[in-house]
Amino acid sequence: MKTHKYSDLKTPPPKLQRITLLNTIVIFCFVFISCNNKKKETYKKLPAKVQKDVFTSTKQIPDAHFLGDQSCKECHQDQFEKWQGSHHDKSMQIATRETILADFKGEKFKSQGVQSRFFTKDGEFYANTEGPDGKNHDYKIEYVFGLTPLQQYIVKFPNGHYQCLRTAWDTKKNKWFDLYPDFKVVHSEWLHWSRGGLNWNNMCADCHSTNVRKNYTQETHSYDTKFAIINVSCEACHGPGKQHVEDVKTLGDTYRDTGTMQMTIETGPKELVDQCARCHMRREQVTDKFNFEGTMLDHYFPQLITANMYHEDGQILDEDYVYGSFVQSKMYHNDVTCTNCHDAHTLERKFEGNKLCAQCHVPETYDTEKHHFHPKGSEGAQCINCHMPGKYYMGNDFRRDHSFRIPRPDLSVKYGTPNACVGCHTDKDDEWAEKKFIEQYGKPDYVHFSDLLAPGLTQAPNALEALTQLAKDETFPEIARASAVKELSNYRNQITVNDLLHFLNDASPLVRASSLDALNEMANPEYLNYFLPLLNDEKRSVRVKAFNALGAMDAAAVPQKYQASYAKVKKEFFTYLDVISDFVGGRINRANYTLKKGKLQEAIKGYESALEIDNINNIVRTNLSNLYYQNKEFDKAEAAFKTIISQEPLYGATYYSYGLLLAELKRTPEAIVQMELATKYMPENTRVYYNLSLLYDGIHKTAKAEQTIIRGLKQEPNNENLLYLLAYHYANSGAPEKAKNIALKLVELYPNNGQYFQFLQQLNGQ
Repeated sequence: MKTHKYSDLKTPPPKLQRITLLNTIVIFCFVFISCNNKKKETYKKLPAKVQKDVFTSTKQIPDAHFLGDQSCKECHQDQFEKWQGSHHDKSMQIATRETILADFKGEKFKSQGVQSRFFTKDGEFYANTEGPDGKNHDYKIEYVFGLTPLQQYIVKFPNGHYQCLRTAWDTKKNKWFDLYPDFKVVHSEWLHWSRGGLNWNNMCADCHSTNVRKNYTQETHSYDTKFAIINVSCEACHGPGKQHVEDVKTLGDTYRDTGTMQMTIETGPKELVDQCARCHMRREQVTDKFNFEGTMLDHYFPQLITANMYHEDGQILDEDYVYGSFVQSKMYHNDVTCTNCHDAHTLERKFEGNKLCAQCHVPETYDTEKHHFHPKGSEGAQCINCHMPGKYYMGNDFRRDHSFRIPRPDLSVKYGTPNACVGCHTDKDDEWAEKKFIEQYGKPDYVHFSDLLAPGLTQAPNALEALTQLAKDETFPEIARASAVKELSNYRNQITVNDLLHFLNDASPLVRASSLDALNEMANPEYLNYFLPLLNDEKRSVRVKAFNALGAMDAAAVPQKYQASYAKVKKEFFTYLDVISDFVGGRINRANYTLKKGKLQEAIKGYESALEIDNINNIVRTNLSNLYYQNKEFDKAEAAFKTIISQEPLYGATYYSYGLLLAELKRTPEAIVQMELATKYMPENTRVYYNLSLLYDGIHKTAKAEQTIIRGLKQEPNNENLLYLLAYHYANSGAPEKAKNIALKLVELYPNNGQYFQFLQQLNGQ
């Protein structure tokens, strides 16, 4: 395809975007900007925990080492009675008339066009509902999940798969309901209850039972999942009791804590949060089993604060499981821990109402109308309704945000984030709430991390400055800083690699890990040596990410002093890949690693295998089409795009990518058709107009090229690339005055870009 020539100009212009399908390697960098002098809401810096040997074992604890709850009961009667009947006790049970709370008397329930019937036959419980083939079948209930406010039911599928029904029982209203009533899912989707989205083996088992081993085999897509005890027993939290019981029997009255048990009265506040976190957070699994060795980050890596998972200021949005919110809070950073509010065994709150908060916060100061401005005893006077707003998940399960934040309606006005004020005063808007807040409390005079994170996640004009300030400032929560580093990778044209490399030495393992994730997108060998020291990081999750980032380095090139660590972490890394290989993302991670090794065919097979477990995942199919193109399998690449269009005809990005492919294949008229469709379905994307204009220019349709640029500028009048392209278009098509006017505008808008000034001078000299 013909490209622009600049022979008419005396100096080369800024680099124009090249029409290409393959942009597989992205270099991330960022710029640091000094912090302002506003007062901060500060947090204590957490010291890094030093381990004697960072390579903790991955040995399996035998099931026989877990003695069962009755053994605990012998000495811990009071704790046992509190635990009995709790959510942990009832986390999973065999399906019997005693454990099943639903009627199963032939009831029928219809949702999203699917009718289900629940009945009993020969003393066993069944659901007749839509299966993976789109037809209704009878499914026997094997296990029950949960207690209140809902109970789920699990059925057995071939190859060791256990699936949780989408229809659950409301234990308060005594009726069936759809967990996701507003979400249509077809039987062929990964999210269908019979497939990956509600699979017990990988979505539920690890936290609902004791000593779980998933035992997944990718080749057969099968499970042989095992556990020692069916529910969340005493030993699920405290660890296997065998050694403890033997010590008690041997030492008798002289017994003292020998350190064999977890979550004891000796456990520090943050360590306790870390131990609870493995089941009370959204996370990725790093090891194939949890054996109580090391810390949470040796077995799991938490979900960071990202768009679609959290609101832009860090408030809960998707199911985030408490931990990710709590570690944002000042409470966590001042050593408040889970058991300060919750009984460790009943799991219930220790006190009801504001008495719970009054354990630390003086009632005379905070439990007054002067503070909360609501009638005493009203809903608005309850601390949790202002500082712990919540939302419903799974249909009827109300969960509160544990970040314990001060409502910020000013951020709601700026970024569209929720606030507790209009959450209750539903007849009011954010502007009213901001005005009322200022009247009562004044303008916030501190910098909360959300002041800096929200601009970044909403791509506000000051996003880069805000994110870099947050990432650098160690007084802010680790999870917020790590999230900022992750988000900074989106500003790769404005940031510097050197500063990103600096975060590899950060005191926070979350920040180190996020830096590795960002840098992992590079394939520049000159940076690989920076990753080598992290093979000896104290946290397994960081080591695994370091090994992944080193993927382009040949094993023989690893310096001698890192060879032993490299070999050990290699085992950890491939264990990690194995344990997540039943997820689409896991298979993609393996494929991307092989791609860095230069094994294109193997990477293609990896992407194809991801589609085997989620055939409608068109993000995967788009990437696969790129690999097909790279492997010169053009027919397969084109077929992949056509499949995406047939499944998601309103998704503009596919037409754009397909157009790029056709342009590379010199099929310009066809490429133009796809690009025009892209402008129809995603008119806000100015890059489409840019490339479409180049396509028109390539076939000498200069009027169309000009019209296309102008269409793009209507979407974004000051778009730098489109303005320059239009100026150049006018310069080459006999309209120098128009070109000068736009060049002058570019100089005014972007005075620091000297090339625009030179371009204007050249035009004036013609």
